Amino acid sequence: MSSNPPAEVDPAAPGRRWSPGAWSLQARLLVGQALLLALVCIGIGAATWVALGQYLVHQLDGQVVDAAGRSAMISGLPLPPAVGGFPSQPRTGPGPDFLDAPGQPVGMVAAVLRNGGDASAGVLTTYGQRAQLTSAAQEQLTEVVPRTRAATVDLDGLGRYRLIATYNRFGEVIVVGLPMAEVDDTMIRVLLIFAVVAVVAVVVAAGLGVIVIRRALAPLNRVAATAAQVANLPLDRGEVTLPVRVPERDANPKTEVGQMGSALNRMLDHISAALSTRQASETRVRKFVADASHELRTPLTAIRGYSELAQRRSDEVPDEVAHAMGRVASEAERMTHLVEDLLLLARLDSGRPLEREPVDLSQLAVDAVSDAHIAGPDHEWNLDLPEEPVVVTGDAARLQQVLTNLLANARTHTGPGTTVTVTLTADAHHAEVRVVDDGPGIPPELQSEVFERFARGDSSRSRKGGSTGLGLAIVAAVVKAHNGTIDLRSRPGCTEFSVMLPTHSPFTADT
Repeated sequence: MSSNPPAEVDPAAPGRRWSPGAWSLQARLLVGQALLLALVCIGIGAATWVALGQYLVHQLDGQVVDAAGRSAMISGLPLPPAVGGFPSQPRTGPGPDFLDAPGQPVGMVAAVLRNGGDASAGVLTTYGQRAQLTSAAQEQLTEVVPRTRAATVDLDGLGRYRLIATYNRFGEVIVVGLPMAEVDDTMIRVLLIFAVVAVVAVVVAAGLGVIVIRRALAPLNRVAATAAQVANLPLDRGEVTLPVRVPERDANPKTEVGQMGSALNRMLDHISAALSTRQASETRVRKFVADASHELRTPLTAIRGYSELAQRRSDEVPDEVAHAMGRVASEAERMTHLVEDLLLLARLDSGRPLEREPVDLSQLAVDAVSDAHIAGPDHEWNLDLPEEPVVVTGDAARLQQVLTNLLANARTHTGPGTTVTVTLTADAHHAEVRVVDDGPGIPPELQSEVFERFARGDSSRSRKGGSTGLGLAIVAAVVKAHNGTIDLRSRPGCTEFSVMLPTHSPFTADT
């Protein structure tokens, strides 16, 4: 019986770390495409945002320089006439009079720093009036150093301003500044627009990417489906054909997927040829075993007959000859059993039908345990049967051989005093026979081979009876011919063989 395959790892199982490596190729491509597009959008947006900010600040700086030059020119002089030629009159309020000059922008701050330390500062409101600055803001204006380039200062109570200082004709320092509120508002609006456009672009690209990636990966999915079909074939037994191939359209060597599909087709051709060769070899071996076993029956019968004839006159020959003839007879008997077992396996391999009739498993179990008690009196034999007889459809002789071989296996491979228990249970659809012993157990590395032909246990299960290694192979073949299953669970102190048989379903002898 083959050992159980290792359990597959579930990436979503509790206690396991989440990893993008467990994603499908489609998901990874889609996420990679979305991340790449997002990075491109962020890069373009950042570059545009920085360039736009520099442009707007440069434009504002030009306005600040113009306002500073105009203010320095008219500082201390009467205001120029307004539009239409009417003279301009300064309004009362804090700050220099040139704040009321025509063309001065709203929000402009200005200060005149006289040599004596006196300062006149104010701001032009949206209503065209001059307003007082806080003392902290006035202090910030007095700290501005005259230079040719504007600087950004966060004025107390007003916000961020671009300020520049220059001299008027009287040697006084003129400080002029314009607010950056419009620049900041523009930058925020542009940032929001970029964010919305980037999100929309990523969503649209993801939707289109799903369609494009699915179409691109469709050939790969078909190749994977072909490989999965081959993986589900029982390549380890029986006559196996490989009708599955990757479609020609998916085996184009000019594409990467086509190269993989073409390689898979070549591999399948090699596997098919190897399976055909293996099947032909197994067929020849089985035919040879069947023919050889059949041909050996005649000379073995003759040997047994002549040895029995010689043993009838054992008192007329020397003791050595009589002992030798006894050994010939016992070995001929053992070889006859081996030949019969080989013939049975050959018949099952060839698919010959077995008898199909109601069989009382309860009676078979009683007979098998009685025979085992006679053959192994140094073992303790127990039988646990249900109250009602357990009846299945099958071949009585072969099922009797299944029970006999399982009990013989327990007797042969365990020491004296071992307890062997046969338990029979049944439900509406299945009957189960369990043979349990408390012997030394079967080593784990040998459990996958016990149902193979000529498989034998190691020294941990003694072989005083000299088994041929075919008993459990016959058990597995007969159970399978009845559409049943056999399972083995073994550990030191407990070895259990469990045979499950259908109660009413038809069976075949195909293996």
